[in-house]
Amino acid sequence: MKLMVLILNKIESLEYLLEGLSAAGIGGATIIDSAGLAMTLSKMESSFISSSIRSLFTSNGAEEDNKTIISVIKDDQLDIARRVVYSTVGDLSKPNTGILFTVPIDFVEGTKKKGSLDSKTDSNIEASQKKINKHRTSQQNKN
Repeated sequence: MKLMVLILNKIESLEYLLEGLSAAGIGGATIIDSAGLAMTLSKMESSFISSSIRSLFTSNGAEEDNKTIISVIKDDQLDIARRVVYSTVGDLSKPNTGILFTVPIDFVEGTKKKGSLDSKTDSNIEASQKKINKHRTSQQNKN
């Protein structure tokens, strides 16, 4: 088991991301409103950030807030979760997109036991993928 953590800066993709994860059989997640250190310091007008550096964080189109999504997943769900993240959010190596990481879990209690993927899950993934592709196309047309 793994704890999957996604810090999502591109919050306009949240709905499609959650639908994609659910369709892929990742049915449980917690979504937390969050904010990065630099953005929080800039809001506080901290003396640690000079005015010239502060402008980099406030004028580059970055969202002020983000969402942190955490989910306990099976080891074999990581690849499909990554595919869903990349197809909805985009390339995480690009600025102001997000950060994805996992942490091994040696104990978990309170999660539902789910079987392996079946044809119903496959059709859910397919339907969700169509919505995701439509979303990505509309996002690319905006840029």
